[in-house]
Amino acid sequence: MPAVRTTRTLRTAVAAALAAGLTATALATPALAASEPRQRDHEATQRALQAQIDMGVPGVVAQARDGRRNWTGTAGERGGDDHYRIGSLTKTFVATVLLQLQAEGRIDLDDPVEKWLPGVVRGNGHDGRRISVRQLLNHTSGVHDVTSDPAFQEKVFGPGFLEHRYDTWTPRQLVDVALSHPADFPPGTSWSYSNTNYVLAGMIIEKVTGRPYGKAVENRIIKPLKLRDTSVPGTRASMPRPSSPAWSTLSADPGAPVHDVSRLNPSVAGSAGEMISDSNDLQTFYRALLKGRLLPGAEMRELTTTVPVSPEVPQIRYGLGIMWEKLSCGQEIWGHSGGIHGSSTEGRVTRDGEHSLALNLNADWTGDGAAVLEAEFCGASPRP
Repeated sequence: MPAVRTTRTLRTAVAAALAAGLTATALATPALAASEPRQRDHEATQRALQAQIDMGVPGVVAQARDGRRNWTGTAGERGGDDHYRIGSLTKTFVATVLLQLQAEGRIDLDDPVEKWLPGVVRGNGHDGRRISVRQLLNHTSGVHDVTSDPAFQEKVFGPGFLEHRYDTWTPRQLVDVALSHPADFPPGTSWSYSNTNYVLAGMIIEKVTGRPYGKAVENRIIKPLKLRDTSVPGTRASMPRPSSPAWSTLSADPGAPVHDVSRLNPSVAGSAGEMISDSNDLQTFYRALLKGRLLPGAEMRELTTTVPVSPEVPQIRYGLGIMWEKLSCGQEIWGHSGGIHGSSTEGRVTRDGEHSLALNLNADWTGDGAAVLEAEFCGASPRP
C-alpha cells in the first residue's frame, strides 16, 4: 500500500489500486516479452527514485540484484542501509510458515479455520466452519477487513494516532472489530484484500506450534537465511539503527501538516504487517523463496497458484501471501507491496529468483512505487 490515510490503511498496493484505479501504464495490456530489458548502471531506476522526491516524498531507497550484480540507489533523506517497516510484506513470511507446516504434515491448508480457532470466526455472516486456511491466505475468505472500520481508521490512521500510537492491540481485538461488520461475500465466491485474514493466519500458526507466530518466522526464515536486519517487533515502538524518519499527514488531505510517525506500537498490524527489515534482507528472502530454498516443490506450486483479483486488473493475480504481476513490457514479477504509517515498501523478484528489487518510500501520502518497478524491470523512465 502506497499510502496510510483515514481511508488507505494497511492494504497493499493491490487493494489501493482496486479502490483508486491503476495508472494508464499499469492498465495497458502488455505484449509478452521474450526477455527482460537490461539497463546500464540502473539509470532508469535512479531517475525514478528522483521522481519520487519531485513528488514530495522526503526520502527513498532501493536495492537491486541482477544475477551477481548489486546496486543501491537513494534519493532525499533515505540511506542505503536504512531499516524500515515493511507492512504487508509480512504476509509472505506468514504464508511461507504455514506452507512449511503443511509440508511437515502438521496442518492442511484446506482445513477449516474452525478446526484451529474454534468459535473465533462467527457472526455477521462469518463462519469459520466454511472458510479454509487457504482462503485466508489468498483473500477469498470473505472475512471483513479490520482496517476498513471507520472508527479504527480514525483512531489508528487519522488524528487519533497521536494519542493512541503506543496502544497495544491483541489479535483477538483486531478480529472482533472486523467481525462486527457483515462478511464481504460467501467464502470462495470472490476476492477482497483483508488484513484480518492474516491476523487469523498468525493465530493459527500459534495454535499449531504452541508459540507466537513471530517465533516461527524467526526460527524458520530469519535465522536460516541470516536476515540480520529483519525482525518481528511485537509491541516494541522503536526502530533499529540506521533508519530515517517515517512521515505521515494522518489525513486524506495531502496538504495537511506532516508528522513524524516513526515510533508506534506495531501490534496494531500484527501478523498482517508488523515486521521490520531492509532492502538487502528483503531481496535475500524473496530470492530464496522463489528459488525453492524455503519450500518443497508441492508447496511451491501452491504458493504460486494464483486467483484473479478483478476482471478490470488482469495483470495482477494473488497467490498465497504473494502477488504475480505483469508489467507494461511483459515482464512477470512476484512479491508483495506494503504500507504502514509513513512507510511504503515494494519487494519483487523474477520467477527464476535472479533479478530482484526492494524499495521503500518514507511517506504515505504521495509517491509511486509502481513507477520504480517499471523502471527497474522494464528500463522505462517515469512519465513527466
